[in-house]
Amino acid sequence: MGVLPKEVMENMKDIVDNCMGDSNPACQSSCPMHTDIKEYVRLVGEGDGEGAIGVIREKLFLPKTLGRVCAHPCEAGCRRGDEDKPISVANIKRYAADNFDNPVNWDLNKKPATGKKVAVIGAGPAGAQAAIDLSKNGHEVTIYDKLPVYGGMMRVGIPAYRLPRNIIDEEYSILEMLGVSVKLNTEIGKDIDFETLKKENDAVIIAVGRQAGRIDRSLKNHDAQGVYDAAEYLKEISLTNGSEGVGKRVAVIGGGDVAMDCARSSLRLQGVEEVYSVCLEPSYEEMTSSMHEVKGAIAEGVKFNLAMGTNEILIDDNGRVKGLEIKECISIFDDEGRFNPTCNEDNKKMLDVDTVVFAIGQGVDSGFDKKETLAKRKNGTFETDELTKQSVNNENVFVAGDCASAFIVIEAMAEGRSAAISADRFLKGEDLMSGRTTEEEAAYKTKLELPTEYLSEGWDAAEKVERVIAKELDPTERIKSFDETEFTFTKEQAEKEANRCLQCTCKLCMKECIMLNDFTDCPKTLFEEYLEKGYAAMDPKISYSCNACSQCTLKCPKDFDMKGAFMGMRPEYIKDNGGKSPMKGHSAIEVHQYLGYSKFFNTTNKAPEGEKTKYVFFPGCSLPSYNPEAVGNVLGHLQDKLDGGVGSVLKCCGKPTKALGQKEKFKERFGEVQAEIDRLGADTVIVACQSCLAVFSEYLKQNVVSLWTLLPEIGLPDEKYGIGKGSDIVFNIHDSCSARERSDLHDGIRWIIDNMGYKVEELENSREKTRCCGFGGMVVPANPDLAGRVMKRRAEETTTGHMISYCAACRESMENGGADSVHILDLLFGETYTKEKVNNRNMGPVKQWMNRYKSKQELDKKSK
Repeated sequence: MGVLPKEVMENMKDIVDNCMGDSNPACQSSCPMHTDIKEYVRLVGEGDGEGAIGVIREKLFLPKTLGRVCAHPCEAGCRRGDEDKPISVANIKRYAADNFDNPVNWDLNKKPATGKKVAVIGAGPAGAQAAIDLSKNGHEVTIYDKLPVYGGMMRVGIPAYRLPRNIIDEEYSILEMLGVSVKLNTEIGKDIDFETLKKENDAVIIAVGRQAGRIDRSLKNHDAQGVYDAAEYLKEISLTNGSEGVGKRVAVIGGGDVAMDCARSSLRLQGVEEVYSVCLEPSYEEMTSSMHEVKGAIAEGVKFNLAMGTNEILIDDNGRVKGLEIKECISIFDDEGRFNPTCNEDNKKMLDVDTVVFAIGQGVDSGFDKKETLAKRKNGTFETDELTKQSVNNENVFVAGDCASAFIVIEAMAEGRSAAISADRFLKGEDLMSGRTTEEEAAYKTKLELPTEYLSEGWDAAEKVERVIAKELDPTERIKSFDETEFTFTKEQAEKEANRCLQCTCKLCMKECIMLNDFTDCPKTLFEEYLEKGYAAMDPKISYSCNACSQCTLKCPKDFDMKGAFMGMRPEYIKDNGGKSPMKGHSAIEVHQYLGYSKFFNTTNKAPEGEKTKYVFFPGCSLPSYNPEAVGNVLGHLQDKLDGGVGSVLKCCGKPTKALGQKEKFKERFGEVQAEIDRLGADTVIVACQSCLAVFSEYLKQNVVSLWTLLPEIGLPDEKYGIGKGSDIVFNIHDSCSARERSDLHDGIRWIIDNMGYKVEELENSREKTRCCGFGGMVVPANPDLAGRVMKRRAEETTTGHMISYCAACRESMENGGADSVHILDLLFGETYTKEKVNNRNMGPVKQWMNRYKSKQELDKKSK
């Protein structure tokens, strides 16, 4: 077996390397857990909430929680957001979870017990995710947490009005269902020695979060009564719905989500009358907090002090905060981009407060590691391998969540899963790195980049559907308690919002090409198989099912030449099969070519006697086999109108052999055509076939023109102007795909039809966007079922039921597909065409060859 030419192989590799057909949409790739967002949003939009929650739970054990508190990086990546506003993914997830999640359906399948023990320090989302995955892999897992409740920092750092505690407890119940042992109120390093824990377990997962709050200790009186760090402040509020020692007027320092949580929580505390926010950023938009949280704080009555930094904490005689002096912040970062605020010392003001909460960041509490055996980074997080999460100096210790590199809940879960994969491999003695990539285990930038017009057929960016906003409790009511402030979408809201999704995907070639769908789910998949197995191991029917219409390339945002790949394989199949096509059906082409080059069905004529042959009319194969009278009439008209003698050649241009991949046979047969034209001594060849036009334009020595561009120049027969004005038919026009790039042909055809007076209604897929008729690529004998479906699809696009073609093969295909189909020459050299004259014109091969012989006679007659 041969080897494909280098250019064909490189073309395939380019498709495999750069095809976006299997690329996830940005929402999914930007989700660290790679939730199939597009799919569950689609299911919600279709009213299938049960199906949606099934898809969600394939990846997430906290759908209700994440529906409320996820920072939704998926929405930041949403393609719709580039044109409008992103899909409200979190609220759609929450709708599906709140209404359709049922513990009965949770996946509790576990592999057989391995006898291995794993300890997990921390019951937050990272630790819980790791515990779930390891338990399902058959390991004995125990979670330790110093808090008395599930959820870690997610539980004590996120206020109850955003995340009700019963939701956490409900979703964490899966741990008990899986047999995970959870020991709350148990502090490692105090109740259990860390070294002992490592020795008693085969692996340890550290997922302690960032529980150490920060206070600006450069400020005088930073340790005064009434000064809190955000972590301890929120934890106390979470556990007690209060905070011992809080006063009436609270200032919260910081501009992030934690600061907003502190400020909004303070408003709900008994005795608090006023809450101030102090942040360095000069505008709400520049704050690091989400705008939703900022807007919530404003609505609830938090008083913002933008572009302000702290200057001094004032205390009373009892050491209690009595005021906070703040000053104008001029810039936050220095010229090198480092955090280095600059303030205007001449612009200060005093806030009358008795409580100051610092929400300026949190650190990792590594106190459990008394001997400091774990390597740490400068920022206090534990140093691990970026992919495996294995500690760099403790091989049986793995780290996940905020104490590794996560910042949000969904990232913590993804790191918990990565740590679990690594721990599982470690326990089995397997390579931790083999076959793993960050794209599989973390958020990444997708290759899927689509212009708006490719996203959703018929979507008009100007016709925007407003993003659905969930209803909330009235601000004056919600600050009276820690009850949840935001409501779940109704069914109507969820479906309306879900149906805003553009369902981003790049399988536009698959949507367009019937053939590709018969053999693959994506070009990348198919050509990967070719590169892996070799073309000889693949079914040649695939290559010979390509219509060579290039519509896949037309639709592809990257213009991949898939036709070139399929057609490039055909010559190799021909070589391997002794010069013949491997497709049995192509034996009919061999017969066609034999007859098409026989003297009985061929003729070459000089211009009529007394004239020098300046032009040669070349009608091709299909037209002479369909309408011999039209062939003769065209030659007669050309002889009447052109200044110079017109001869003719009736012969095949050789395109069928070229299409099959018979390169040598094509050279031989085209050489015969070239010799006949040379013998006539003509300067210009006039073709009525678009395939002949393409072949001659590439190979013929003489000048080549199309009949359809020539007729507008020389005019129609005088009696044919306006002949169609009395017709009761409105036509569609089928443009040949082989002439897709020839706008001059499109214009010429329409000029002819317009001057004949027939009415036309343009198809959506016309001119340069035309669709294949099903005849191209010699597909009909190779894969007749496919050809029939392509013909039917194209014929069904007619909006009037009547189609004009300017290729006889296309005309036959349109009729095979079910449309009334005429060749433009039927109209040009016939009577006025009306609905009464509609009839089937297709004929069998015997009649076609009889017509071919009659065409020979017509051409011979016109040359005498």
